[in-house]
Amino acid sequence: MDLTALQAFDLVATHGGYGKASRASGYAKATLSRQIMELEHRKGVRLIERGARTLRLTEEGAALHARTHGLLGDLADAVESIHNGGQQPRGTLRVSAPVLFSHTLLVPLAAEFTRRYPGITLDIRAEDRRVDLVEDGFDIAIRVNPPADSLLVGRCFARDRMLLAAPAGLRLPRRTANPPEIPAVVLANAAVQNTWTFLHGKTTRTVTPTPRIVLSSLLMVRDAVRAGTGAALLPQSMTRPGPATEGLRIWGIVPDRPVELWALHSSRRLASPRVTAFIDFLCEQFPDRWL
Repeated sequence: MDLTALQAFDLVATHGGYGKASRASGYAKATLSRQIMELEHRKGVRLIERGARTLRLTEEGAALHARTHGLLGDLADAVESIHNGGQQPRGTLRVSAPVLFSHTLLVPLAAEFTRRYPGITLDIRAEDRRVDLVEDGFDIAIRVNPPADSLLVGRCFARDRMLLAAPAGLRLPRRTANPPEIPAVVLANAAVQNTWTFLHGKTTRTVTPTPRIVLSSLLMVRDAVRAGTGAALLPQSMTRPGPATEGLRIWGIVPDRPVELWALHSSRRLASPRVTAFIDFLCEQFPDRWL
């Protein structure tokens, strides 16, 4: 198969039209059109349905694009790596990261990374949805406690632990035969737990949370605890002394809720110099692996 024609097809399919592909690549629209028509002729199938103002991939075209887009990216990265030799990596790196990590820690890290690698443009999307790296076009996904996935590989670059935090005015109930009830602030979509067990000093304690508010972000949960609504499970990294944590009292460590942050990339693609540089950088920023 003619690699040049396949690259032309990938450009048009990726950008959704000849004009956009031409502007992005510098190739003339007529050249791209001719190469794709020659590819269709050699394969004996139509890959693109051409309308007066619209363009869409046929079923065969969509299948070919899904199978070859990543491979062409791998090839481009390999050529770039050989060409650059000892030079720094270049290009755009698309990263999907959880909202909390993005808003609290990732921005200063991204600023330092771009200073260190001026040839890389970071495109970071803060979202808690589980993206598909290949279909959604991301190079790296930062995830919390990700399940094993044969399609993804990566490294754990930081750890955290969960604490039971309460408003300063809420007293820890005395130990009773049954776990005492406490007003609680809970995170939406979190695993439902009938009781919370934690280490209070050297003593293991258990309480029964009674939800008063259900919120969609940990930042909102922390603010609700500070406002006196009830106790909540919060990462230790969100409870360090400072203006944002005034009014919080830590009751103890929750031992059965470890938190690991992983930087993952597709196992079906070679790790580009950009991906390797970013993951190495993240690990370097947390040398003891704790947030």
